[in-house]
Amino acid sequence: MFAVIETGGKQYRVEPGMKIQVERLALSVVEGLAPREDGKVLFDKVLLRGDGESAEIGAPYIAKASVEGTAKDIRGERKMVFRFHSKTRYRKKKTHRQPLSEVIITKISNT
Repeated sequence: MFAVIETGGKQYRVEPGMKIQVERLALSVVEGLAPREDGKVLFDKVLLRGDGESAEIGAPYIAKASVEGTAKDIRGERKMVFRFHSKTRYRKKKTHRQPLSEVIITKISNT
């Protein structure tokens, strides 16, 4: 069984036991979602669900379908930002690490 979910403005194809990295998930009510307990998350924006034989497509989402998982917060790889202007001795070097959440998918359900 697999599903296609939407989170952080992106779509992911997931299966039980799969590990994915998504944009940092909100941790509190202030950030827009209910607080996580023990790292458990629930994705209710399921676009497609299927197995090897058939598929169910939402319009835009499948009603009463959800994907459960456990999440922990991580930081992505270091990206270097380098600015350079020729002939003016202008050089700036900065780095950036994107905040991410690593989610392990545990269950795809109908309710």
